[in-house]
Amino acid sequence: MTGLGAGAGVLAGVGRVPLIAPLTNRDFRLVWFGESVSLLGDQFNTVALAWLVLGLTGSGFALGIILVAAAIPRGVFLLLGGVLSDRLSPRDIALASNALRAVLTTVVAGLVLGDRIQIWHLVLVGVAFGTVDALFLPAINTLVPRLVAADRLAAANAVLQATGQLVGTVGPAMAGFAVALIGVGAAFVIDAASFAVAALALWFVLVRFGGDAQALGLLYAAYGAGSLTGVLLAGTLPRPRRFGSVVLGLVLLMGVGLGAIGLAPSLAVIGVIVLAIGAINGWVNVVVIAWVQGRADPAMLGRTMSFLMLGSVVAAPLSLALAAVVVDSYATALFIAAGLLVIGAGLVGIASGLPRRMV
Repeated sequence: MTGLGAGAGVLAGVGRVPLIAPLTNRDFRLVWFGESVSLLGDQFNTVALAWLVLGLTGSGFALGIILVAAAIPRGVFLLLGGVLSDRLSPRDIALASNALRAVLTTVVAGLVLGDRIQIWHLVLVGVAFGTVDALFLPAINTLVPRLVAADRLAAANAVLQATGQLVGTVGPAMAGFAVALIGVGAAFVIDAASFAVAALALWFVLVRFGGDAQALGLLYAAYGAGSLTGVLLAGTLPRPRRFGSVVLGLVLLMGVGLGAIGLAPSLAVIGVIVLAIGAINGWVNVVVIAWVQGRADPAMLGRTMSFLMLGSVVAAPLSLALAAVVVDSYATALFIAAGLLVIGAGLVGIASGLPRRMV
């Protein structure tokens, strides 16, 4: 059995076990893996922080102040975090939260390793951590239902909670050994790295609009705005030098953009790509049609234009039918394949010497 076949067989077997069936979902696996690593890093933070504060002050009260400094903003801003998770992308909020916590922990690690850490530093970092946590917690719990089917939500949450309990059981012992062996500063470095891993895992989570009509409408609007911009620029700016090379270069760029849609990590990124594709397509359509009209024999202009339009008129319904068949199961592959087709067409044009003829 090939490696690919073996991997598919393992996932199929996992899917038949209800408790861990959610792990067959790629995006959920990414979230689970990233947050598990982050939770393990938290154990290093907990042990290292306690050891650091007691070493600096010898006071449990000082440690309590730092913990309270984190707890207050966490409670104050938690409801705000819920509102933001409903209004914005929970995936983006969780990603940004992990990235910010990685930065904050790196700062602490640097201060510790440089022997410049003071209690007030830890209090300020605690306040910042608590605020970011208040945004992260609703976001990550809002994200999971968007990744997992409703009948697997209980299992998904069980997997996350069980992993958290397991990490909470074995993590402190691991962290204690690590602090003793490599020191407090290095333990904070490990925690910072764990947040970076969690952020990176979320970066690869592909959250689409998933039936959200407003999001779909915004993407259409982005494409329309881009097309309008491209059309206006085509009617305003002079034709560039090396006209054919510019046109085919932009066609290649459109192909790259189409493929990138399939790999884009968030709706915001997709919107930017769609806006750019619309602008390129609007400009290319206008200038190419104008070029054909200027080159065609006036006695054959009607037939030339009808032949030019024939490709899009015939290809559009066929491509839409094909897309309708495969989009539900292979959306990413569909965009990548479309991008490769456009790139291939551009490369054929370049290889045939078309840029030299487009003058």
